[in-house]
Amino acid sequence: MTSSVPLNPANQPTKQRVFAFALMCLGFFMATLDIQIVASSLKDIGGGLSASQDELSWVQTAYLIAEILVIPMSGWLSKVFSTRWLFVASAVGFTVTSMLCGLAWDINSMILFRGLQGAAGAAMIPTVFTTAFVLFPGKQRLIASTTIGALASLAPAIGPVIGGWITSQWSWHWLFYLNLVPGLVVAFLVPKFVHIDEPDLSLLKKGDYLGIALMSGFLGCLEYVLEEGPRKNWFGDDVIITCTWISAICGFLFIVHAFTAKDPIVDLRALAVRNFAIGCLLSFVTGIGIFVAVFLTPLFLSRVRDLDSLQIGIALLSVGVFQLLALGAYALASRLVDMRWLLLFGLVCFGLGCYFYVPLTNDWGWQQLLLPQALRGIGQQFAVPPIVTMALGSLPQSRLKSASGLFNLMRNLGGAIGIAVSATMLNDRLNFHYLRISESVTTGSPETEAFLSRQFAHWGSVAGDALNATNAGLANLHALVFREALVMTFSDTFYVLAMCFAVGIVSVIFVRPIGAAPPSPDAH
Repeated sequence: MTSSVPLNPANQPTKQRVFAFALMCLGFFMATLDIQIVASSLKDIGGGLSASQDELSWVQTAYLIAEILVIPMSGWLSKVFSTRWLFVASAVGFTVTSMLCGLAWDINSMILFRGLQGAAGAAMIPTVFTTAFVLFPGKQRLIASTTIGALASLAPAIGPVIGGWITSQWSWHWLFYLNLVPGLVVAFLVPKFVHIDEPDLSLLKKGDYLGIALMSGFLGCLEYVLEEGPRKNWFGDDVIITCTWISAICGFLFIVHAFTAKDPIVDLRALAVRNFAIGCLLSFVTGIGIFVAVFLTPLFLSRVRDLDSLQIGIALLSVGVFQLLALGAYALASRLVDMRWLLLFGLVCFGLGCYFYVPLTNDWGWQQLLLPQALRGIGQQFAVPPIVTMALGSLPQSRLKSASGLFNLMRNLGGAIGIAVSATMLNDRLNFHYLRISESVTTGSPETEAFLSRQFAHWGSVAGDALNATNAGLANLHALVFREALVMTFSDTFYVLAMCFAVGIVSVIFVRPIGAAPPSPDAH
């Protein structure tokens, strides 16, 4: 079979194109939602599977790593098997592995199934981006890219909200069973309505298998180092050192190979197109913002405020609400205002939203989170769709499949690296702040003496024993110091997160006009 397309997909009836696009958006939304749907329910999952906090972090990370490894390959896979059948296989695999996650019997099986779930569902992400730019011309393309951009940023934002509600109403198992019905719907209907291209199995003989191996070694080992480094004292661990060398060597060889091979698995040459390169950079920055904010906020509410899954979900609800409210404003503004200004406005709002977390205290709840999360929601809506249009709209159709994998890789890679760096900061800065606070908490301090006196009086009346009362008072003092050090640590991490957007804001200066018209087929 050949890969030629006998009928221009954009000439198909409008209803069929819209319905096909909606089906693929449903699969895309599920795959993106499941990255963070467990965020507010990790405590419940840990209790059910008898897992430690360190082990639980892999429930999210395994999914993200698997996605990162498969997403860049999706362009080549869609050329081999066609967009339609690749999407069907991805939907079926995602549905089956979702059921296995719900049936997991211990933390090791959960991590394995989450990795398989991420790998199976990964192909549904970049193929939607490619399909939108193939199916829809002109202004319709702006609507499609706005829809995808909104879903790409909304899904991680509302994932913890939906997850918290489901866990409180039923159990954490239903976080995964939730995917079964929509997954089957997508798998059954996509073959009938999605007609974008035809398979070309002959490409299997000349696939870039060396590129795949180098890329997997580079990204897989990089993510292991970033995830395990904080817990294993970084280069004090032999496995971390080995994986660092493997990642560095594979990364260098992969870049050389990508620029010299005839048909590499990832089209790094597309980075020569200015708007695509800046789009990838901004995709990386917004990936950091979206995923790290959703990682840190539930963690703060759980560790500092000790909220349950539902309470955490409610506290995070405002992000999605304000993003949906901003959707209409963005749709109107995109017709009247240069998209570069909308992009700049979105990045500024997003960065300010992260910066307004910095003054947080130990009693912050949904009321205090409202303003920063509102700005985050508005910023996501105004930033992400222009980035999608700018990056993929700057390339000819012939390069979309390979380049779309790279573009989506940058967002998820930003999230994965951002989460790993945040985890490192939470560990290192916590020790720093705890030691600094402890220096001022001495027996000669009037505040310390007053606190211990109150504790001694309280516990003396309860325990009736001076030694137990003293120990209880000292334990509460330690807990108080630890809590305040933890709050200051979260504040530091949000500050660094906000500073990442300074890079994105500066890069907008170099963006060329963003339009709906596709480039010529021979554009370079």
